[in-house]
Amino acid sequence: MEKTTTETIEVLNDLVAINNDRIAGYERALKELSGEDADLRSLFTDMIRESQEIRNALATEVQVSGGDVETGTTNSGKIYRAWMDIKAAFTGHDRHAVLANCEMGEDAAQRAYDSAMTVEELPDYIRQILMEQQQTLRASHNKIKMLRDAAE
Repeated sequence: MEKTTTETIEVLNDLVAINNDRIAGYERALKELSGEDADLRSLFTDMIRESQEIRNALATEVQVSGGDVETGTTNSGKIYRAWMDIKAAFTGHDRHAVLANCEMGEDAAQRAYDSAMTVEELPDYIRQILMEQQQTLRASHNKIKMLRDAAE
């Protein structure tokens, strides 16, 4: 397998793992919500679905390139979810705290996509896919930030 293909598969699998983190993070956030947060329940469910679709698109490209698709999450994602667990023990199911934690996860996803876009060897069509996915995730980030700011 040529170097470009290997690097492309690594980048795609890193983004698969980030989207797995995002799914796990929003599943965890759903557990933190109180009864009066039905709007967030719906939003978080939509964001889980969004990352599942993105992950599936990335996985298809990994397979087409001849690679094995990442099934786990990143180590930083596991640490992030552990932090959410610890913080929840101290803050309870506070709307602002849940949204602030979600925003941290969204920031991590943006950083992962920013990093992926610096890889020069990415084929143009992959770069286009990643730019579109990052725009989708940025819109979700902005929703979370707006709701977090409103919850202060």
